[in-house]
Amino acid sequence: MTPITLSADEARRIILRAQGFLGAEARRGGAPATLRRLGAVQLDTISVLARSHELVAYARLGAVGRRKVELAYWDAPARAFEYWCHAACVLPIEDWPLYAFRRRAFRTRRFRWHEVPPTVDKVLEQVRENGPVTTADIGGAKNGGPWWDWSDSKIAIEWLLDTGEVVCTRRVGWRRVYDLAERAVPAHLLGEDPTDAECVTRLARIAGRALGVATRADLVDFLRLGAAHSALLDAALRDGGTGLVPVHVSGWPDRSATAWADPAALETAPRGRHRTTLLSPFDSLIWDRARTARVFGFNHRLEAYVPKAKRVHGYFTMPLLAGGRLIGRVDPAREGSTLVARQIGLEPGISPHKAAGPLAEALHEAADWVGCDSVRVERADPSLHEALAAAMR
Repeated sequence: MTPITLSADEARRIILRAQGFLGAEARRGGAPATLRRLGAVQLDTISVLARSHELVAYARLGAVGRRKVELAYWDAPARAFEYWCHAACVLPIEDWPLYAFRRRAFRTRRFRWHEVPPTVDKVLEQVRENGPVTTADIGGAKNGGPWWDWSDSKIAIEWLLDTGEVVCTRRVGWRRVYDLAERAVPAHLLGEDPTDAECVTRLARIAGRALGVATRADLVDFLRLGAAHSALLDAALRDGGTGLVPVHVSGWPDRSATAWADPAALETAPRGRHRTTLLSPFDSLIWDRARTARVFGFNHRLEAYVPKAKRVHGYFTMPLLAGGRLIGRVDPAREGSTLVARQIGLEPGISPHKAAGPLAEALHEAADWVGCDSVRVERADPSLHEALAAAMR
């Protein structure tokens, strides 16, 4: 098939619509529809304004109730489950069968971060008899050392999660609640047993639809495929099993110019209002640094794990999306009822006067959403001070 040619701007707009940032249609259905549209929402323990999975929904939907977001992910009966996709992610429950390839791989390896302890069968029996359970119910998660110094019961329950014996479909606070997969996953899904090739093919279709326009490397990164499963992806792309069609993006680097797209995304030109918002560093629009640089010309890096003295942009820097482009970054914090912008930076070539309005809008909306009644800016580009102060007023 001869690839369709897209300009870099056309590809970027298709990506924004697919990710829910352009046009009203992409945001219909609230948080449950957003999860299914994205295919995966990454989890992370860091909480500044809110946890990342909440920020993902907020970025697309605006001031959605945080309780509604939680119910879209963790509810009864199960709407979603937690598992390994791009990273630890919330995934639509109907996709449970498609991760059989990864569960089988874990069973074969018998190892992930820790050796599987001999107590694993005992822990499984505890869940069977007493579940649903948290780690507190089975002896605690830690031995008392660093965060990776897990107790045997924590290693065992996470291994059971990896291999699909147990599943997490809800949380209490920030703690996983584990239950037998046979109790929590709908029977018709539990009974499916697709081959590895079928899993990768169907997941690639989901990833391609969620990303809008994606290179092979983007699809591999979305699903975090190893060499063997990447070969299955190549076969599926080659024979058309994914349903994705080849496109050529002019303006992307040569090695990235050949990409894949959902044919439905090519039927109509993206149009509508662009969302102005701050983005979680773990948002699927930007979670892949190479893709973010290619699509937006934006070098994105999370500095939370960088020593403070070496940080350039801040602890939890949130890129600012406005007009379909990434125009700056804000390092936010909360002090009581005040949202604090510890540091604000603009991308090269961005006019401070044009950026001030979107920045003020994004800061005020975020403050309202998390229950803050004021905003304070601590550091900003000197050229931005006056314009931003006027826009904030």
